[in-house]
Amino acid sequence: MPTQPDALADAAARGFAGAFGRDCTGIWSAPGRVNLIGEHTDYNEGFVLPFAIGARTAVAAARRADGLLALASAQFPGRVTTVALTDVGPGAVAGWTAYPTGVAWALREAYPKPTATRAGVSLYLDSTVPTGSGLSSSAALECAVALALNDLWELGADRAELARACQRAENTVVGAPTGIMDQFASLFGEPGSAVFLDCRAIAGENVPLALDAAGLDIVLADTRAQHAHAAGGYADRRASCERAARLLGVRALRDVSVDDLEKAASVLDPETFRRARHVVTEDARVLAAVATLRAGGLESDPATIGALLTASHESMRDDFAITTPALDLAVATALRAGAAGARMTGGGFGGAIIALVARDRSAQTAEAITAAFARAGFAAPRLSTVAPSDGAHRDR
Repeated sequence: MPTQPDALADAAARGFAGAFGRDCTGIWSAPGRVNLIGEHTDYNEGFVLPFAIGARTAVAAARRADGLLALASAQFPGRVTTVALTDVGPGAVAGWTAYPTGVAWALREAYPKPTATRAGVSLYLDSTVPTGSGLSSSAALECAVALALNDLWELGADRAELARACQRAENTVVGAPTGIMDQFASLFGEPGSAVFLDCRAIAGENVPLALDAAGLDIVLADTRAQHAHAAGGYADRRASCERAARLLGVRALRDVSVDDLEKAASVLDPETFRRARHVVTEDARVLAAVATLRAGGLESDPATIGALLTASHESMRDDFAITTPALDLAVATALRAGAAGARMTGGGFGGAIIALVARDRSAQTAEAITAAFARAGFAAPRLSTVAPSDGAHRDR
């Protein structure tokens, strides 16, 4: 993820000119995200604590007069896909183009009156967010496109409205039953802080994540085993959570407390109970992490945050069953190397882990994970450090 924002914007501008034979009128970008803690709680109306990262997706764009949405990407060179704006929506296109067309559809549905939404748009995308790694490459794409269309169509939507439109695009057009965490983190991220989001109220606040002051790094180990949210495992977990809430007589698992779990065990079958237990305890871990960060605990007592991260991973492994052998090995290796805590980040079934590590131990931790993967016969992981970064914005 080495490309700097200015270089990415330059590349997007050149790509636009090459694909469409003219200059773009603007460039917008949005970051991927790492979820510090709070996995599969967002669609259960619970709590999450992600932060925006430095890897971004940029979109160069310009209006056009023919009512078409024209799409090109550096990741799929030589191809331009066009679809009439009147035809965007569920089933219109497949593959990566479902994301930008889905955003266009969701914004046109939310804002049917402005005549500007009838104007065609050319979009060229370039990205440094690895796909399928649990870093929300899809949300980065959606949010960059949403910002561009909001400006080009003069909609005046606020960022919370854009986040909801992007989530609707992913749920309805792409077919991935995700919550709103990823889009919210991409749109509201700030340097030096994580985004604490109440997914029921759709209300967030930035809480300090003072890694520099604490002398800590967050090491990211991407196992390079890709996942897809539209695949069955994610949908199965969401269905289990919804079934548990229905059987427990609550609107969502957000309404179940840790103290309620003993009673829930007598109502739910064992597998559904384990799925519910993960969500209920994960919400409690998010709230504990936020309280610790607000109190300055990352600097004075990083072990508290670390223990919450590790407990989160164990819950995803044992109760929610969404980790993989490579993810589990990366977490175990990081802990043996001295990490304060480590966990899988993202939807699961592949992707990446994060480890909270003393800055002078980051390189040794990365080396230990690489060596462990080699001994186990896994592909070499992609290793980096990540820190809270700028959210989505217009670059030029």
